[in-house]
Amino acid sequence: MKKPKLIVVGAGPGDAELITLKGIKALQEADVVLYDALINRDILEHAVNAEKIFVGKRKGYHAHTQEEINRLIVQRAFECGTVVRLKGGDPFIFGRGTEEIDYAESFGVETGVVPGITSSVAVPAYQGISLTKRHVTESFWVVTGTTSSGKLSGDIRLAAQSTATVVILMGMSRLNAIMELFREYGKGEVPVAVIQNGTTAHENLGCGTVNTIGEVVRNKKLGTPAVIVIGEVVRESVKLRGLFEEMNTLVSPAHDSVRKNAALFKR
Repeated sequence: MKKPKLIVVGAGPGDAELITLKGIKALQEADVVLYDALINRDILEHAVNAEKIFVGKRKGYHAHTQEEINRLIVQRAFECGTVVRLKGGDPFIFGRGTEEIDYAESFGVETGVVPGITSSVAVPAYQGISLTKRHVTESFWVVTGTTSSGKLSGDIRLAAQSTATVVILMGMSRLNAIMELFREYGKGEVPVAVIQNGTTAHENLGCGTVNTIGEVVRNKKLGTPAVIVIGEVVRESVKLRGLFEEMNTLVSPAHDSVRKNAALFKR
């Protein structure tokens, strides 16, 4: 019998080439792969000899509960040997990687981790947005839009009071509430980018300000999965400087802030 083992692997943000070499090696040696909804299916081609089981969770649909996934990991590890738990982005950034490792280890299953490239950094980078930049911002927040209890994260209010770049994952269903928090702290004119399906062939982008991004998202029909980036570094991206001209045709001309921000983005 093969020794039971769990390797939690980060698949990266969406581009199939953004998985690490160590992640590919783990897939090549896997007996079973349990994969999430957001991973690029092309990555599974590396797992040539493995049983592949979809255990993805999306809003409103769960193929398996977390408890079922935990039990499946242990069951397949003892039955088959090496289980790779393939997660989008990095498994330790809102990925429940530690929960699955702790559960497996409680049954004596050997565990390992292969970190992944997190969407919170890579997705903005593909649009030329550097989360930190000299003379612009010294730090950044990465916050979940919705907590495990289904409520808006209290950390967003703290982030809205800082001068740091704010990256929000899983926040599209709470976009209006998030922008309202930033307006409370006088951030209505701060630039915002919403990037859907980042780093993939289906990437879609909306760009505006805290005041206007809600209407931009509605007009461009942006949805999940998406990364929300709030901060002055959005303005610094060479790739995004022309987008406010386009936004003038998408957002109601009643918004004086649109015209003001168009001039800012041209500079």
